[in-house]
Amino acid sequence: MKYQRPFLKWAGGKFRLLPKILHHLPQGEKLIEPFVGSGVVFLNADYERFVLADINPDLINLFRDLKRGKGRFINYCATFFSETNNTEKRFYELRQHFNQLDAGEERSALFLYFNRHGYNGLCRYNRSGGFNVPFGRYKRPYFPGKELEVFAKRAQRAEFRCQSFRTSFNGARRGDVIYCDPPYLPRSLTANFTDYTKQGFSYDQQAELGFLAERAQQKGVTTAISNHDTVVARDIYKKATAMAHFDVQRFISCDGNNRSKAKELLAIYR
Repeated sequence: MKYQRPFLKWAGGKFRLLPKILHHLPQGEKLIEPFVGSGVVFLNADYERFVLADINPDLINLFRDLKRGKGRFINYCATFFSETNNTEKRFYELRQHFNQLDAGEERSALFLYFNRHGYNGLCRYNRSGGFNVPFGRYKRPYFPGKELEVFAKRAQRAEFRCQSFRTSFNGARRGDVIYCDPPYLPRSLTANFTDYTKQGFSYDQQAELGFLAERAQQKGVTTAISNHDTVVARDIYKKATAMAHFDVQRFISCDGNNRSKAKELLAIYR
């Protein structure tokens, strides 16, 4: 089966794991994603309605502007993909401009530009909220026109919300299905949790996510949660109805030839 790729690059993207994830998602009318990321699960899951959430307003506003603007907005985004804009000097000029912009189509289009022109497709902000990903130095950044068109068409069945995972869980009703792809736990017990929590998702939040899945289960809501397959993760999700385990190939450096197999799990509460 051929799966639809998202238009965004995204750290920890689930494209390679789609067959395994979709296999474990039950039928239902509505899929809720509290950590929507690139939207790759949304693009390939068979539901009538979707509630797609994230705490990053730039991501959600881009999805909303694409849903509303369709082809016109896609054409506008394409204007930023030019040789003139693919220089280090211009990249940093646009980044400075972006950080002074309010929400709107220009900011959304630039967010897509940075996703394809910035280093490794990263999405990162400083403590003041300024986007600070460096220039990526790509010869010809790909403009994902076809992928944007597919997303815009499918987005007509989706509602995009900028909200916390708690709020997303609170809005779930009997028969809904929730898929969670949170920031992952460290792969080893020796990983520095102080550095980890600077990324905005602490151990306590990981544990809360497991608790919310248990509570949702009691309401008749099925939840599936992806994470690294570690001792800590297995403990957090020990009350899950089932747990699937599998390997996934991950990049472990900017060297595309340097890859390793990571162990992942999918905890299912149903």
